Amino acid sequence: MIEPAQERLRRWRLLLGGGEADGICQRGGEGEGDGNFSLSSPDQAMDDALSALYDSDKSGGLGSSSPKIARWLGDIRHYFPTSVVRVMQKDALERLNLQQMLLEPELLEVVEPDVHLVANLLSLSSIMPSKTKETARIVVRRVVEELQRKLANPTRQAVMGSLNRAIRNRRPRHNEIDWNRTIRANLKHYQPKYRTIIPETRIGYGRKRSALRDIILCIDQSGSMATSVVYAGIFGAVLASLKAIQTRIVVFDTSVVDLTEVAQDPVDVLFGTQLGGGTDINRALAYCHGLIRQPQETILILISDLYEGGNSEEMLKRVAALVGSGVQFITLLALSDEGAPVYDHGIAQKFAELGILAMACTPDQFPDLMAAAIRRQDIAQWAAAQDIITTRIQG
Repeated sequence: MIEPAQERLRRWRLLLGGGEADGICQRGGEGEGDGNFSLSSPDQAMDDALSALYDSDKSGGLGSSSPKIARWLGDIRHYFPTSVVRVMQKDALERLNLQQMLLEPELLEVVEPDVHLVANLLSLSSIMPSKTKETARIVVRRVVEELQRKLANPTRQAVMGSLNRAIRNRRPRHNEIDWNRTIRANLKHYQPKYRTIIPETRIGYGRKRSALRDIILCIDQSGSMATSVVYAGIFGAVLASLKAIQTRIVVFDTSVVDLTEVAQDPVDVLFGTQLGGGTDINRALAYCHGLIRQPQETILILISDLYEGGNSEEMLKRVAALVGSGVQFITLLALSDEGAPVYDHGIAQKFAELGILAMACTPDQFPDLMAAAIRRQDIAQWAAAQDIITTRIQG
């Protein structure tokens, strides 16, 4: 068993790295033993893996050798937990610009997949060789299926529950009465003397149509929105699978692409995006405006950091027209777990003046947000209950 003092030295040594840290460890300190501390073979392997990444400016890092990168990927998977592996992979891509990690199928097969990796793969999809793209789709599908298992059921339950409540008929004809719900709603009016219930409130099934709500996801695919695009694509596919609503998925940069035809498969949706490029929100909203047939039954969700590269003045007029027609307009500055997003505060303020709150939303909160929108709940109140910070009109 390692003594506490030695374990502290071991942890500090792995944290600080080599060089001067080796000298400190060799000298030891007061109460730290005789100073004869050295790393074990497994610890040395961990240290080498850390040094290759975080001391890359001194050691030359991973270099351009694919076998060396593959060995490094294997080492970190062996020595570190999955959560740490994902952080190290992300850091390697950012610090060492290891794009070959994502362009060679042999390397992709040993990468630990997560949302950030998917975003990087999508950004490189246009330059991937065919063989690599096939492997990339497999990696992306693994992440998508994992997220769907987590997110699909809460989304379906929240949306369908809200739809059922939204279409409930409070003045039904006799043949439209939902007797089970009517009885439950009127139990407080039970008359013991007559052993009956007075149905003051009658609840009916309502008259259904093929689509009870129209939902448009308008997704900014500029590079800064990468992880939001991944989550939006998955949620879009889940919503598209619900027959009670009609879902359109529109992605944009300086051009607009309608991905509704492939909405049933989130992987096809994601590979239909092209991360990077500019932003023309006005053009995207113009396209979405043309899709709207029933404004009062339409929920338009703009997922964007609001940095408009097109005509801002015209864009704001278009937003005002959409809101004025009765469309529920919701702006998400981010749909991810990455904390407070960077966004255009000026445009967000203009949106607030039009009655549109701009806010960030985590994937776990999105199903409840959709349910609140379907119920036509006050989104500001919903956000406050979720402790979500929204833009407000500045006095």
